[in-house]
Amino acid sequence: MNGLTSWLTGASREQKRTLLAASLGWMLDSMDVMLYALVLGQVQREMHLSAAASGAMMSGTLVSAAVGGLGFGWFADRFGRTRALTWSILIYSVATGMCGLTHTAWQLMICRVLLGLGMGGEWASGAALVAETWPAQHRGKALALVQSSWAVGYALGAAVVAVVMPHFGWRAVFFVGIAPALVTLWVQRDVKEPETWKREHTPNVQLGQLFRGALGRGVLVCATMNAATLFAWWGLFTWVPSFLSRSAAEGGRGLSIVQTSLWTIVMQGGTFLGYITFGYLADRFSRKYTYIGYLLAAAALVPLFAFVGNPRALLIIGPLVGFFGTGYFSGFSVIASELFPTSVRGTAMGFVYNIGRVTSATAPYVIGRFSETAGLSYALCITSAAFLLAAWIATALRSPEMAGMRETQL
Repeated sequence: MNGLTSWLTGASREQKRTLLAASLGWMLDSMDVMLYALVLGQVQREMHLSAAASGAMMSGTLVSAAVGGLGFGWFADRFGRTRALTWSILIYSVATGMCGLTHTAWQLMICRVLLGLGMGGEWASGAALVAETWPAQHRGKALALVQSSWAVGYALGAAVVAVVMPHFGWRAVFFVGIAPALVTLWVQRDVKEPETWKREHTPNVQLGQLFRGALGRGVLVCATMNAATLFAWWGLFTWVPSFLSRSAAEGGRGLSIVQTSLWTIVMQGGTFLGYITFGYLADRFSRKYTYIGYLLAAAALVPLFAFVGNPRALLIIGPLVGFFGTGYFSGFSVIASELFPTSVRGTAMGFVYNIGRVTSATAPYVIGRFSETAGLSYALCITSAAFLLAAWIATALRSPEMAGMRETQL
């Protein structure tokens, strides 16, 4: 065990701080997403929303997240990674709390759009912060640990709903979501900007260079690849809690809200292991082919999960879906961070990740709409095709290891 964790225990104090800051930001981002997913059924009933309208609500969040990601990516290159991280966490935390004050669909939509602006900025600034602080031989593991905090946040969100919602209702669940704002005080005070960024950042970020030559090719491959994976992820995991809690007559599995929360926590156990395992495999072998392998496995597992009728079998298949169907995001973090130079890394990562979010914004709506005629089990299988498409696009990534751009220190 010591050999597996020596890379972390032997890290510098500053490396550990950046790792913790990015992990907390991503974990709490995930928690806020999960709060909405688990209260979705209750919100639908109280506000009289159709499945398509509920999916459109999440789609609106993802579109605004794309805008926020692009803006905060530029902000991170221009003004610093920690400042971008601080403001993104603050915005999505306050907006989550505001969701608990809404009484109409339009009010909730406005709050979700504001939340998306902050949510979109967190990933690129946090990933760039860690990538620029950790050396190549441990970068995959470090970014995988950051990514794994998404599973922790998802499970934390499920736990919050299980404890708060039965006693205080869905509005109180959103009020809990404002707590992450406190993290910004520590980030702003104790987390320093990477030396690489201080040395190489430029006051005038030239966006045009992202679309020319080798950088342009990398942007095209990463953006389309991530669009497919995000479509699959949001299409699948936005509707999994509803799938578990719906009655059999509605095409679900008939679990109670507490059971759904517990099943989700177990599923996130597999997700956490998938993230972490990816980091070790990526540092030991190939980032590219580990990434493709995860996507192919996810494509095969989704139909099994969608059509299995035994709730106990879900406890076996669910963690595997989480392992492969989410763990590949660790790969995207390291692939994207190593593909772009420091001067435009935040902007480039924000662009390729969030252009994917624009495309994926249609996923919750598409799955919801298709489920109204074909049933949710068949609708979820659409995501398998998206996983396969992403795997095919990923074959265009340059090898070995991103055409030599895997520097010891970025």
